[in-house]
Amino acid sequence: MKKKHSLSFTALAAAMIIIASCVAVNNENEKFFLTEGPENGSLVIAGGALRDTSVINRFISLAGGNDALIVFIPTASGSERFDTTRTVSLLTNAGATNVRLLHTYDREIADSEDFVSILRQAGGVFFGGGRQWRLVDAYGGTKTEQELREVLNRGGVIGGSSAGATIQGSFLVRGDTRANTIMIGDHTEGFGYLTNSAIDQHLLVRNRHHDLVGVIEQNPGLLGIGIDENTAVLIQGNRMEVLGQSFVAIYDKNLWNNNPGDSLYIPNGGKFFLLRRGDVYDVKERSVIRWAGGNSRNIFASSAQIDD
Repeated sequence: MKKKHSLSFTALAAAMIIIASCVAVNNENEKFFLTEGPENGSLVIAGGALRDTSVINRFISLAGGNDALIVFIPTASGSERFDTTRTVSLLTNAGATNVRLLHTYDREIADSEDFVSILRQAGGVFFGGGRQWRLVDAYGGTKTEQELREVLNRGGVIGGSSAGATIQGSFLVRGDTRANTIMIGDHTEGFGYLTNSAIDQHLLVRNRHHDLVGVIEQNPGLLGIGIDENTAVLIQGNRMEVLGQSFVAIYDKNLWNNNPGDSLYIPNGGKFFLLRRGDVYDVKERSVIRWAGGNSRNIFASSAQIDD
């Protein structure tokens, strides 16, 4: 009997270890699926065609002011030659006086100490537009990517417009080398400054507001963020504020039940909801912190009955 009891105790202990292991795995999975901004530093993610100087002014301020060293990376454009003055004019026209161009398509160069040394002194980095997969091909997994992350770690700012917006998410939409109309292509991994996210740009101007729906359907854990032109989001920690003149769309599979009995849902079969300038959103909790226009703008079930 004692032997039998000993075997049962051993089996119970083994079972407890297995259960504990499963819980640990589940906790890791839950952590993996969290959307979080950088622990330090700031992200300025713009939807393209930035004409609102307030967005660039905010970026320059976060980088340390007009005299701060700012690195501009135009690699996404695919161009062979760059007119430096013209390429960085987005920043210099807004008053930045110390902007340096950094570019290569050669991964060996991107992985060299000489190339990345300038990033170690930069207060801010800005990615220009084009095709986001070119940034991955040139810098992914190199010392350049490591030093870009260090800009954030020491409290700097990373910004980008168009392709320079999408690269900041973890899931690279429109990353196919054949066409930018392919949402899930041959490049699907971004730099992930905003974890567990997919970021699209030129949202309303190019009639793209339904394009992220298919991405979220196939990857339901992702937070989808679509940003229109002349508009940006500023992310510090998990707090995201909308800047600029147009709208930002939020795609969250958790709100797709469309059941009026749920505490939160997007009515009328909606797959996204819109934020505008001044609205503040928590990317980790996936909740609106502040509607700039007041409660009457809340489109969720809790306030869907409010009269216009």
